[in-house]
Amino acid sequence: AGGRLQDYSNGELPEPIKTISYRRVVSLSHEINPKMPRWPGDPAVKFDEWADLDREGYRLRRITLGEHSGTHMNAPGSFHRSGAGVDSYPAESLVLPAVVMDLPGRAAPDADYTLAREDVLEWERQFGVVAPGSLLLLQTNWSRLWDTPDAYLGLDESGIPHYPGFGPEAADFLLRQRAISGLGIDTPGVDPGVDAEFTINRMALEQPRIVLENLTNLNRLPPTGATVVIGPLRLQGGSGSPVSVLAFVP
Repeated sequence: AGGRLQDYSNGELPEPIKTISYRRVVSLSHEINPKMPRWPGDPAVKFDEWADLDREGYRLRRITLGEHSGTHMNAPGSFHRSGAGVDSYPAESLVLPAVVMDLPGRAAPDADYTLAREDVLEWERQFGVVAPGSLLLLQTNWSRLWDTPDAYLGLDESGIPHYPGFGPEAADFLLRQRAISGLGIDTPGVDPGVDAEFTINRMALEQPRIVLENLTNLNRLPPTGATVVIGPLRLQGGSGSPVSVLAFVP
């Protein structure tokens, strides 16, 4: 009462109000520290004291780390020459409904296991068809190895990493036929460790979609119903960025 009436005679309707209902919030990001796992050849993580409370009256550190350090998001420009940077993602694209597929039983005995199309169909028979626009998170239980970097990367004597990831057929099926918004995983990469061509990253970021790697606490999420909020650093032209990822669980 007393407010101005809105004129919708031009046929334009207001955007519906979107809400997030939750009982708890789960952090899906690892702490960044100098001892955490890092991809071979990536910059070391360093914290340098730049300003001191006693000297300058305030404390400030300079940080050194790669754009793909820790829990991070890859941008199209990391694998495609003309691809956009991480700063190009609209804010609304970083709030997504999550679908969590559980793979610990298969990943534990086989470090090179890849999610198959049949695994997706099996999950759908139990929980329903993956909804378009979902962020597909693959829970392999690999994050349990985070505090032992060599085991987490799974490097063999030849320096080849071994850890589970998405298979090409499953990823193509999810991206094209289920129209998901992106992929995430609790291993060093959405590609299995033995894939030196980064097939899944290239496939997903060609679209472009979301790619999240080095996630944690996926075992604390339900198969469906959670909402994920991704907070990257807006690095100009960035090939990727460390991210703070929060899941709102109903």
